Amino acid sequence: MQIRTLTVDGANLAARVFEPAGEARATVVVGGAMGVPQSYYAAYATWLAQEGYRVWTFDYRGHGDSLAFVPGGRLRGFKADLFDWARDYEAVVKHARQERPQLALYLLGHSLGAQLPGLFERPERVDGLFSLAAGSGYWRENAPPLRRRVLFFWYFAVPVATLLCGYFPGRRLGMVGDLPAGVIRQWRRWCLHPRYMVAEGHEVEHLYASAPYAIRAWSFSDDEMMTLEGTRSLLALYASAPQALEVIRPAEVELPRIGHFGFFRDSMRKALWPRSARVLQSFADEHYARDSRF
Repeated sequence: MQIRTLTVDGANLAARVFEPAGEARATVVVGGAMGVPQSYYAAYATWLAQEGYRVWTFDYRGHGDSLAFVPGGRLRGFKADLFDWARDYEAVVKHARQERPQLALYLLGHSLGAQLPGLFERPERVDGLFSLAAGSGYWRENAPPLRRRVLFFWYFAVPVATLLCGYFPGRRLGMVGDLPAGVIRQWRRWCLHPRYMVAEGHEVEHLYASAPYAIRAWSFSDDEMMTLEGTRSLLALYASAPQALEVIRPAEVELPRIGHFGFFRDSMRKALWPRSARVLQSFADEHYARDSRF
């Protein structure tokens, strides 16, 4: 089901809801990676709905299907940054929670989608975060193949292309995707800072440290972008969150490769998707066990 959601500052977002056949077990909001449209997550969201979850996907403002709501569909001069994208994410969470207030709500965050929830103003709306291939984007914690070329990206490709075009023309360059100027410039600042988004100051650090929900994180050993060190750095910012980290190695699940983007491909349907559903179920099991003690 295609819908349009409205953010707190009036921005329209394109979102899609995948409905289960019967009564939903919980709501899952999928937070996408940088430059990845919601359509990339459709196969997994469809499968998860068949497992009984009510699943939301969406595109951040100025990106993917949400670009249709930008005047003229042009990113040149369009104003948005990563704080705006965090508000977009939280607006979808709020909408999903209001529609089914009786259901637990979990986030499934891919890369950036597990970074932005730390900026939510109302983290109590979230009952759990399942983090996939996510971590600090600090360049020294990038995987070696990326680290060897990333300084060219940050010190030449991004500033020059963004200045010339008024946005980052990633599709033309074969890098990340088309992004608003404010998004790419802020992301650049974060990725060049040892503490990533905490470069924004103590208020941001406090927001992350105050997030109360449980986090389950998967790090893929063959991730060509994110390292285990980077994942640990991100989890450390969620200082109050009960958390567990698992490293998934392709050989252990009889796969030739997973990488940064592979989990959401249909080829993972048998090897990894059922295992991910058990992670989501573990949030409910822990909640039940905690409540039964009182």
